[in-house]
Amino acid sequence: MGPALVAVVDGQCQFLSVREVAGCLGVSTALVYRLCDLGELTHVRVSNAIRVQVGDLVAYLRSNRS
Repeated sequence: MGPALVAVVDGQCQFLSVREVAGCLGVSTALVYRLCDLGELTHVRVSNAIRVQVGDLVAYLRSNRS
């Protein structure tokens, strides 16, 4: 992964779980899974787990502002 794709805080890569993303957005985990399935929210799969980088969540929010 290139440095532009990785959010780093205190020297560590920051990934959020689906539950954490849902909590940040105030939506259900089902909606987060749907956004990932539709390709609207960039994510990575680690085995069966979905993880979202903080920077990708910020990019999603910026692109969906009204």
